[in-house]
Amino acid sequence: MENRQLSRRGLLAAVGGTLSSLALGGVAKAKEAPAAAVAIARCRSYERAPVEQSLRTMFDQIGGIGWLVKNKTVAIKLNLTGQPQRFPIDPALPYRSEPNTVLAAAQLIARAGARRIRIIETFFPAGQDMALWGRYGLDINAIDNVGCKVEWENGQNVGPAKRYARMKVPSDPYMYPSYDLNHSFADCDVYVSMSKLKNHWLAGVTMALKNNFGITPCSLYGGDCGTDGNENPRQERGPVCHNGTRKPPAGVAQELHPDSPRDPGYRIPRIVSDLVRARPIDLAIVDGVESIRGGEGSWNAGVEIIKPGVMLVGKNPVCVDAVCMAVMGYDPRADRGTKPFLRGDNTLKLCEAVGVGTTDLTRIEVAGLSVKDAFCDFGPGPTGQKI
Repeated sequence: MENRQLSRRGLLAAVGGTLSSLALGGVAKAKEAPAAAVAIARCRSYERAPVEQSLRTMFDQIGGIGWLVKNKTVAIKLNLTGQPQRFPIDPALPYRSEPNTVLAAAQLIARAGARRIRIIETFFPAGQDMALWGRYGLDINAIDNVGCKVEWENGQNVGPAKRYARMKVPSDPYMYPSYDLNHSFADCDVYVSMSKLKNHWLAGVTMALKNNFGITPCSLYGGDCGTDGNENPRQERGPVCHNGTRKPPAGVAQELHPDSPRDPGYRIPRIVSDLVRARPIDLAIVDGVESIRGGEGSWNAGVEIIKPGVMLVGKNPVCVDAVCMAVMGYDPRADRGTKPFLRGDNTLKLCEAVGVGTTDLTRIEVAGLSVKDAFCDFGPGPTGQKI
């Protein structure tokens, strides 16, 4: 298979060694993590027809999605990263979920028999006004008419629910034993992560796994959360999640290891690993038609537009991200200090260590376009300076 050939050629050499240096105190023990197929499709345009055709083909190549979504509530977590109040939307930089990819995914999921689709993201301001979604260019009317009931939820606070959903990390948590989330992340049968193929200043890369970092509501995990929470948050997660200089409100689970490093490059990958187990991803869709490299958004000075012209799909987010990294020219088993993990630990390996999925490319079946043919060099990693 193509991924084995690439490994033999030394293009993506696996890194040896154990994961004990990544896990706090050696708590997390490496397991025989599962492997699942990943499909890659060539898609050079965001026109509706090629996007839909690419997704349809890839869904077929990974075994179909009808059995997964039929008669189910399907939540789709978008990647509309960045606070528009601080970082105005820049249509010239393709670093957010592209409207036609969202529409195509919703249409195909509805046609496969979903009973209800819920579009989810956490953004500012923390309100449910549909105009907040419209500013991202999403075709709300078309999505509302895909053929099944469609709901929209900004998960930045408790929303219309009476209480938050407490979602526990099933075993060996890295940071917190549980996370309190908007009900939408629990009130669904199938959870879809729609992300972009791109770098991240601290996490190295941000695809299916890192997209889950954004499910934490800033009402509880934001810098202005207060001791009792704040249903109208205006600050992002830096003090609580990135730096650990502030605690979540009373009543929300606190850190298991408050003496652990306050380094964001240590904390973010571990929180992501926790969240991926607390709210498992059932289907990962990664948009690499157009993206940026050097960082995750317009707040990284020096980021560049890149056009890989591909999309990737799979049912195991670690496997999907591993293949994504190979397509980008990175070793999915790289250690911190090696590109692209210039400032943080490898989230994929942390997830692998607790049994979420494998990073071993020789165990991952790649369908459709080969890694070699999909290859697009993303360079040394997140080099763009933060503004």
